[in-house]
Amino acid sequence: MSSITIPSSNWQKLKNKIAQEDAKKAKDKKRKRVEITQKPVKSIKSSYQQTASNGTNGKEINKNLFKKDEIWFDVKEDDLDRAYGKVDSNSSNGSVNSERLAHGNKAKIGKYIAIDCEMVGVGPGGESSALARVTVVNYHGVVILDKYVRPVERVTDFRSEISGITPKLLAKSHEFKQVQREVADVIKDRIVIGHALHHDFRVLLLDHPRKMMRDTSLYNPFRKLAKGKTPSLKRLAKEELGITIQEGCHSSVEDAQVCMMLYRKHRSQWEQLNHTRS
Repeated sequence: MSSITIPSSNWQKLKNKIAQEDAKKAKDKKRKRVEITQKPVKSIKSSYQQTASNGTNGKEINKNLFKKDEIWFDVKEDDLDRAYGKVDSNSSNGSVNSERLAHGNKAKIGKYIAIDCEMVGVGPGGESSALARVTVVNYHGVVILDKYVRPVERVTDFRSEISGITPKLLAKSHEFKQVQREVADVIKDRIVIGHALHHDFRVLLLDHPRKMMRDTSLYNPFRKLAKGKTPSLKRLAKEELGITIQEGCHSSVEDAQVCMMLYRKHRSQWEQLNHTRS
């Protein structure tokens, strides 16, 4: 399995946004308490000092997505720097230095993982799809697995403008069977989050229990945004998270992290709906 790497820039923006919003809430709470008791109240400092990023070119996330009881709250800034790495000042898109590794609880695979695949075209006209890259992230957006895959069939369309895949990237890629086994091991007995997961599992030639899948393209509250149709991940990212993705070629890391963010935001309601159906 590949090295565990840190998430990218929107998770960093998320930390800053939540800190600002929590500080405002604390200030409002202080004001209300003064109005009721007419006694001075000591200032309340925000404990929401978290770091996060997801490779969306520094666009701000304007939603308070997470609760205080998540693992990464109440952690010192220097510890977060060691866990996630700092933004690379030499990077034009504010991405973090991928050479730095995540450690501790955030680096564990955990119960929930999100997956996304990039595909290339094979066969006549490149109309059929084959796996070229697969990314798995954990609940905290940490990359657990990210590998380029050598298609079994000859590639007839790299779809580079969308997939971001080029012949150079596949030059030292991994064999399909090897990556397939690794992904199968990671997803076993875990809840898998993704967008249009049937496409990913089709090119992976894998199955997964339906009750263990959380598909953002099928979640009813999301489909209502598209008036019953299948919403694009790009639209969900914009309307639900306030971030812009997929402006150029797609990134399986970015897409997997956005899927996880969407699930985390709606997890309670989502699981309640699943429980009601069962």
